[in-house]
Amino acid sequence: MRKLLAIVNVIAWSGFWAFGYLALAAEGLTATQVSVAALIAFAGLMTGVGAWIRIARMAEETGDAPRSGPLPAEVREAAQAKWEDSDALP
Repeated sequence: MRKLLAIVNVIAWSGFWAFGYLALAAEGLTATQVSVAALIAFAGLMTGVGAWIRIARMAEETGDAPRSGPLPAEVREAAQAKWEDSDALP
């Protein structure tokens, strides 16, 4: 299942970039052709994002990637104090 999702992800993003480029940069296309290219690019975008999210969730569930969660309070407060003490503010 993970390999299938990875293949779907690559194909979807490839379609997004290829048809997105056609929709934006190709000359001599009719409005219908541009619309179809834009719709296919949008479908590639949505499919690619969906597959990427599924892959990330599967990686967290299997332990291949650490679960992302809130920072511990002491780490968050130390970072906030360090930022406030710096000259980061204009």
